[in-house]
Amino acid sequence: MIEFVRATVQSDAWTLPRRYYASEEVFRTEAERIFYAGWACIGRAEQIARPGDYFLAQIIGESIIVVRDRDGQAHAFFNVCRHRGTRMCTEDTGQFAGSIQCPYHAWTYGLDGQLLAARHMQETPGFDKRDYPLHAVALAEWEGFLFLNLSPEPEPFEHVFAPLIGKFPAWHMPDLRRARRIEYDVQANWKLIVQNYSECYHCPLIHPALDRLSPSTSGRNDLSEGPFLGGYMTLNTAFDSMTTDGHTVRPPVGDVAGEELSRVYYYSIFPNMLLSLHPDYVMAHTLWPLGVGRTRIVCEWYFDPATMSAPGFDPSDAVEFWDMTNRQDWHVCELSQLGVSSIGYTPGPYASAEGLLHAFDREYLRVIGE
Repeated sequence: MIEFVRATVQSDAWTLPRRYYASEEVFRTEAERIFYAGWACIGRAEQIARPGDYFLAQIIGESIIVVRDRDGQAHAFFNVCRHRGTRMCTEDTGQFAGSIQCPYHAWTYGLDGQLLAARHMQETPGFDKRDYPLHAVALAEWEGFLFLNLSPEPEPFEHVFAPLIGKFPAWHMPDLRRARRIEYDVQANWKLIVQNYSECYHCPLIHPALDRLSPSTSGRNDLSEGPFLGGYMTLNTAFDSMTTDGHTVRPPVGDVAGEELSRVYYYSIFPNMLLSLHPDYVMAHTLWPLGVGRTRIVCEWYFDPATMSAPGFDPSDAVEFWDMTNRQDWHVCELSQLGVSSIGYTPGPYASAEGLLHAFDREYLRVIGE
């Protein structure tokens, strides 16, 4: 039986020093040891539903082609030609007509990454097309979401994600489809955004509408160590969904029933995914660091396809509620960035309700080797 407990902290739990939010050197270390060496969420499998469909994932300066081949297999490759390194694909999404061709000298690759044609290279002694496939990137799918690992020797996804595999079957997440997407450009370090998501100590002050629907003190956590952190908060008895009025006419997603109808689950999935499981929809944030003090955030809302096809379907009540809440969060994260970047900032003690933040800090420091 899963045990859910309140967040707690040790007496020596302090926030991170300034350099972790303001140092370009630290940001470069994060890129190499976290975002290039770990499993980062980059989208959904339905983005490449048909053979030839592709999209580009941009991970701190690295461009990755994610594509489905003729046999239905998904692949990921560095967007780098094996000839002279030219970036081959520039459109964010699209469909390849059976191959990927470099615009510089027309080296042409199959959707499985194999080099198919290289103009006049037969005249080069010792050249063999089989020696020059596109450089592959490890790709994995979990609950309909796609994850990349840029390391040449990645830790197996099944091992890293063992605590989450099979954890959320009731929501039928692979079957859900996106109804809305909003992108935000936030002037704050990516860690501040994860930390803000992981506590509701601020909710009565920053989110009065949210606190009315779901008490800030109702949080209980089942994952409180390691790369995956979170648990649930309960809805007030007068409400049945996190929407503008606290109500919904939508049926629950998947097989959600019983006590799950009065809970919303919130999990941070290290390093760049924030997953929120509601009775009638799923919301996911993905974080894309653009600099030490800037993060692009993609927020998406997923619903049951049958619900989406019903007459009168309108996700606006959920989208507008969370868009308002998101913007409140981004504003206070930007204020935090300004503060922690100051030479006047020194680490402060975490409150008892901020246990997940201290756990995140420990995992973060472990991964970067400090």
